[in-house]
Amino acid sequence: MESQALMEHDVDGQPADATAGELVYRQTRWTRLTHWIWALCLFFLLLSGLQIFNAHPALYIGRQSGFQFSNSVLVIDAADTATGTTGYTEIFGNRFNTSGVLGLSGPADNPSVRAFPAWATIPSSQDLATGRVVHFFFAWLLSFTLLAWLIGSIWNGHLRRDLVPTATDLRNLPKDISDHARLRFNHRREYNTLQKLTYGGVLFVLLPLMILTGLAMSPSMNAAVPFLTDMLGGRQTARTIHFATMLLLVAFFFVHILMILAAGPINELRSIITGWYRTDPPAHDGKPAEGSD
Repeated sequence: MESQALMEHDVDGQPADATAGELVYRQTRWTRLTHWIWALCLFFLLLSGLQIFNAHPALYIGRQSGFQFSNSVLVIDAADTATGTTGYTEIFGNRFNTSGVLGLSGPADNPSVRAFPAWATIPSSQDLATGRVVHFFFAWLLSFTLLAWLIGSIWNGHLRRDLVPTATDLRNLPKDISDHARLRFNHRREYNTLQKLTYGGVLFVLLPLMILTGLAMSPSMNAAVPFLTDMLGGRQTARTIHFATMLLLVAFFFVHILMILAAGPINELRSIITGWYRTDPPAHDGKPAEGSD
């Protein structure tokens, strides 16, 4: 990234605020472009993936599944009861009534038996074929974009300079966790320790794991690279890991949005849209002011 800094001016060309920090160019065009491509891909992957899950709304650990096995870890379905059809979610053998959301959803006078409701899937109707087409298209787009980003980040130094935690970062981790817990944020050009660790976990653990488990479920990849499925414990286990990875990415998304809102949404969004980010004003001793929001 560029290290150029710019003071913001008002309409008359005068400094907008003498006490404000600098505007620094924090996000390059390439970083911003890949960020929004990943966001788009993950949105369609999530909703089309739920469509695919609805075709067989159960997850297992092991290489096989079926009525003769008791290796399910998650089942979302509906069952006939004395009071009528009831939707349920079963986790490790523990069943919960989830009518209206999971298992049974839709209009009260004509509910549909489906794991995830129509508003949460692409397409909204039960259409496995279309869901698979959408899912695979955005899966490949995500994979190629991630690979291109990795090559570009190694080439331009972004990976080494901005994402790899240093020894100082690791020493500052307890303080960084404490500051975030108290909603105290330091606005610097550099990512803080938690950002580096979180972004690294998403980019180098969760996204690659999601891609690998997706490939492990493909019959053609099973034939071409049979050891991949075996390494992940079988297709059923790979499917379960794939689903769990999706849940972790959804959790990351919500925490990410909460942190943006808490740290200052205008500044954060300006950074990822235009590249420019306002840092904290310098303190009287010449060091950045701490705890600024």
